[in-house]
Amino acid sequence: MTDNMQEDMKVDKKIPSPEPAKRKASEPKPKTIHFTSRNPPWTYLKLKLVPQPGNTPQALDPLSARTYLSSALSQFLGLTGTAIPIDILKIEHGFASTPTTDATSTTQATRTPRYDSLWIRVPREDAPAVVAAVSSWIGGGSNTTGSAGVVWRVCAKGNFLGALTAGSGADLFVP
Repeated sequence: MTDNMQEDMKVDKKIPSPEPAKRKASEPKPKTIHFTSRNPPWTYLKLKLVPQPGNTPQALDPLSARTYLSSALSQFLGLTGTAIPIDILKIEHGFASTPTTDATSTTQATRTPRYDSLWIRVPREDAPAVVAAVSSWIGGGSNTTGSAGVVWRVCAKGNFLGALTAGSGADLFVP
């Protein structure tokens, strides 16, 4: 090697020491206080099965509820309506009670026809069609099948199940 090359290849062992860097105190990240969901994928509906006066339908079970809903959707939307996915979340059985007075003028609650409630979940895009279909449907058929003269009443509709079941939550922080 030539002398010039050796001089060029010498390693400089002196490295200038940089000044110690001062770090900035890290600021704590703000905590998320709320979360906004603009387009939830599901809509929840609470439906009530109401019999016409003089009819006593059978108790609502998941199979008959699905049949009633499919009938309503197919009558309103045809084959497209039956393709809408519906999840049955809960079936509540209950009686509506009306106060009556007897000869001794005491008030007693009598049992009137049953009003079964049904909680369902449908895709948000299909919710208006489902509401229109079930609210305009009147169950036909003979009284032996239990579907004679029943209608669906839409009691509640919302994009969040918690808001439907427990209310808006406005009274949660009231002293």
